[in-house]
Amino acid sequence: MLFKRREAESWLNRLRVHVWPRRSWGRSTRYVVHRVRRLSATPHAVALGFAAGVFISSTPFIGFHMILSAAVAWIIGGSMVAALLGTFVGNPLTYPLFWVGSYEVGSLMLGGGDGKVELDLSKGIFQTDQIWTVLKPMTLGSIPIGLALAILSYALVRPAVNAYQHRRRDLRSTGEAVGIR
Repeated sequence: MLFKRREAESWLNRLRVHVWPRRSWGRSTRYVVHRVRRLSATPHAVALGFAAGVFISSTPFIGFHMILSAAVAWIIGGSMVAALLGTFVGNPLTYPLFWVGSYEVGSLMLGGGDGKVELDLSKGIFQTDQIWTVLKPMTLGSIPIGLALAILSYALVRPAVNAYQHRRRDLRSTGEAVGIR
């Protein structure tokens, strides 16, 4: 192989590079942006994938968002790269809003609109009956919230991707953009 390493990189070193880039965060970010710009998928597929990521990021299943969003994007025919980017809508600033909103909506859907939950955490938090009293309304409530956010993100992303691809295609055909290929 032409560009193969002489010595195979250990899995620990590969994991370290995923957490902390070799060069810099800025260079890695520019690379990701460059790759996203070169997505050859249709605007519909990119917007559908991004919407799938946004939908999954509203669920309370932290740690599984990227896997679930890629699976949903694959099932509905969206771009998996865009789905992974859509999961970044869920972040430390938006998670509290998602959690409170999904819990309240889920409680209303289950018929217990008072919002009071009695938890006994003296034996630990990882008891199925203790977790399920909070997780059940959050999971149920995240569905309408996630659908609303997914529809909104689809409506915003599709025209933006379409305009970008048309602009890029026009620039390439006129030869004005030498640096963009």
